[in-house]
Amino acid sequence: MKPNKISVFEYDRLKTGREYNGVPFTETLLESLERFHSSSKTRYYNLIHNGVEFCEYVGVIQVDGIQIEVLPKLDRNGGDVNAWRDLLIGMLREVGMFRVSAPSTSMLTLSSNSILELYFDLFITEVEYLIRTGLIKQYRRQSLNQTSLKGSLDFPRHLAKNLVHQERFLTNTSVYDQDHVWHRIISQAVTLIRLLSQDTQIHNRIGALELNFPQVSSQNISESTFNKLVYTRKTEGYRTAIEIARLLLLGFHPDLTAGANTVLALMFDMNLLWESFIYHSLRKQFLVNSAPYSVRGQHSTDFWATGSCRRYLRPDIYLENNDNGCRYVLDTKWKDVAGAGPSPSDLQQLFAYSQFFRSARNALVYPGHNNSVQSGSYALRTDWADSVSCSLIQLGVGSNIKKWQETIFQAVIDWMEAV
Repeated sequence: MKPNKISVFEYDRLKTGREYNGVPFTETLLESLERFHSSSKTRYYNLIHNGVEFCEYVGVIQVDGIQIEVLPKLDRNGGDVNAWRDLLIGMLREVGMFRVSAPSTSMLTLSSNSILELYFDLFITEVEYLIRTGLIKQYRRQSLNQTSLKGSLDFPRHLAKNLVHQERFLTNTSVYDQDHVWHRIISQAVTLIRLLSQDTQIHNRIGALELNFPQVSSQNISESTFNKLVYTRKTEGYRTAIEIARLLLLGFHPDLTAGANTVLALMFDMNLLWESFIYHSLRKQFLVNSAPYSVRGQHSTDFWATGSCRRYLRPDIYLENNDNGCRYVLDTKWKDVAGAGPSPSDLQQLFAYSQFFRSARNALVYPGHNNSVQSGSYALRTDWADSVSCSLIQLGVGSNIKKWQETIFQAVIDWMEAV
């Protein structure tokens, strides 16, 4: 049975007493979202009277079997749900949120009607690949109270535990097996997926997977567990599976349990996703086309300091011509500015970037319905440039990710090389 799903767009509202995609938005569902809102560090939505209003975060929230899918959009008219879902998945893949190492996934179709189930599918595919190629073994320390002396004797604990059992020895030994932290993380992620997924095919694959996966000890998995992991030649193949498990078990684990209700949120800030997508697209296309430009994301410079307190300026994207040293700064904003123009704060922010990075050409980059460039300049002369420009670049959203990236590259190149 497929899970119930509500598909909405950014800044849409859900109110009790109404149905969305044939799924009623009930008081119970709202109460679960309210509890999650109060316990979550990140505000994926705002609470309103008898409902919720979503903000700039997109992705999926699953509440007790009901998936609320939040998709990006350019204007309040919304659009085709399937087209925007495919666009979101394509952007996530390009920025590395859907990295896949298993060769079998080259045939993976992205026609899934659920972003969450797609993550589940990718994770299980990765684990299946690890099983086929061979699960690694590692040494671990094990403490045993046994009748023979094998290993090193833990003398203080041996005296305390075996004072009246002189036939026993409490020893510490090294064991070389598959019960280690990598497999414990994977095991807990598989258990979580079994709990949350309502897809029959996913459950069948989990059942087959568990027949070949070793029994491992339980372990409290926290953020520090992942931070301590060190990838080596043997464990590099685990990277994709571990990264997906980290998403599920940490920032997006079901940290709310009230009765039978659990909440899992897999949400992404659309402004950060847009910035990362533009950066990765330009970097990729510069390499493909051997363009004489270097690109850096979040390149910082000193801005203000007093004593030990310092503040920095970090433009979204910093470009430099390798031949003549010309500098360019791009500031990305995911919002529709058609007819409204840029906000004063956006212009002021870009002006500060231009002064500190000495970039005579700068641009605010927005999504749009068509490609367009509007030239503009600040009414201030500097000692290093006759004028400092601030252009408005709108990049038409494309349905084909590869062609869209090529269009983005060409639009930025034309802007930089315009006389």
